[in-house]
Amino acid sequence: MSLAAFSEAVHVRAPGKINVYLGVGGRHDDGYHALATVFQAVSLYEDVIARDADDFTLSVFGVADPSTVPVDDRNLAMRAAKILASATGYTGGVHLELHKNVPVAGGMGGGSADAAAALVACDALWGTGLSPQRLHELAARLGADVPFALHGGTAVGTGRGDQLNPALARGRFDWVLVPSDEGLSTPEIYARLDTHRAENGALADDPPLSLDVPVPVLQALRAGDPNSLAACMFNDLEVPALLERPALDDIISDGLHAGALSGIVSGSGPTVAFLCETPESAQYVQASLEATGRTALHVHGPVPGARIISA
Repeated sequence: MSLAAFSEAVHVRAPGKINVYLGVGGRHDDGYHALATVFQAVSLYEDVIARDADDFTLSVFGVADPSTVPVDDRNLAMRAAKILASATGYTGGVHLELHKNVPVAGGMGGGSADAAAALVACDALWGTGLSPQRLHELAARLGADVPFALHGGTAVGTGRGDQLNPALARGRFDWVLVPSDEGLSTPEIYARLDTHRAENGALADDPPLSLDVPVPVLQALRAGDPNSLAACMFNDLEVPALLERPALDDIISDGLHAGALSGIVSGSGPTVAFLCETPESAQYVQASLEATGRTALHVHGPVPGARIISA
């Protein structure tokens, strides 16, 4: 289905993300883990079209199996629309069309991008005129990744990942993404991390409940230096993702062999993100991985957050 503009419709685009760095600490009483992460928004987008309706409904396009994306209140975009309506006293409904390009359950925040886009689209469609700060507050109620999808760029997330501070990132960073046909469950990957740590004695005695992003990561971003950034990329969730999906290790090896500076599981996986030195080297890595029969996508970052394309 095309993304042609409809009358009385608002089209919003929001980016997926890569966790350039992701440190996971102990689990708080509410079940959420302490995090220190660096998000970078990349040029792989979710498109949401909002149209006036009497009720709240949702349709999904762009996925091989639409049943993998819920169309009820389990969907973050649906919840975003209802939260906005409740917060503003809006009594109508909306039909949301989700055109998905970010891998489903791929560790790239596609659902969060849908939610951010839905907030912006419904705010414009309904004329509720919320401030960016108020939209951020509503986004934070939906999950740690949703506020970042609103803002985009590059940001440091601490606390539970929802305390965002912009990070200066000069220039352009080129990435090659290798998605998987089957996603991974974020809660299950966190649970597997806890189990792995308990079995191996890692952080079992005194897991930190407050973490910071290492200074070298921020320095590499500020310098716009992919080589320096490659040396300090890290993801605590990579170990449980590899335990759950051992074939990801082969993908990482193939990408490094093809010339990527570094390869990392994005978020809770299973998407693998390779950092490359230049756009040309990224194209070569992409072609090399495609020659092995894999899907590979060349993207770049940072890019802006959720924004209106047409209204």
